[in-house]
Amino acid sequence: MITVEPIILNLKTVNLSDEQFYQLCHNNDEWRLEQTAQGELIIMPPIGAISGNREADLNADLVIWNRQTKLGKVFSSSTIFTLPNGAKRSPDVAWIAKERWDALPLEEQEKFAKICPDFVIELRSRTDSLTQLQAKMEEYLANGVRLGWLIDPMSQQVAIYRPNQAVEIISLPTTLSGENVLPEFTLELPLF
Repeated sequence: MITVEPIILNLKTVNLSDEQFYQLCHNNDEWRLEQTAQGELIIMPPIGAISGNREADLNADLVIWNRQTKLGKVFSSSTIFTLPNGAKRSPDVAWIAKERWDALPLEEQEKFAKICPDFVIELRSRTDSLTQLQAKMEEYLANGVRLGWLIDPMSQQVAIYRPNQAVEIISLPTTLSGENVLPEFTLELPLF
């Protein structure tokens, strides 16, 4: 397996404002960009077709459930959220409860919303560093995520992240529950 590390540029000396980072992303929409809480710019490699298809399937399952329940909003990997710590992150799949999303002003919703999703999925592709994805999941938890799944097809495992609990590792195939965050949502994960 080839792991392609993302390029990390330390832009502390440039001091990009939120608006400047937004414009950088808007002007370079072919790039996948994130920014750490410390101001480092992360340029991530694109994913391949297999990972893109898996990600689309995960998003579709959550969208179908959400259309039936109308409990919140589902977001794709193209969406960047500004977390409370200042990091600008883009989970592969994200969901925010309707009342929290509706509380944001429209101008906030139209840019990189200053909110941490209630639920996230990170899907490891062949180019992703597991260590970096685990750190990203911990960052989501520290910023208010209520449930997170790190799906790793390479190890045939999923790691479940919950506040104030140890990470739970489950082997594939399995059925995951949305627990009290996504009531009655289940996800069938086969062997990859």
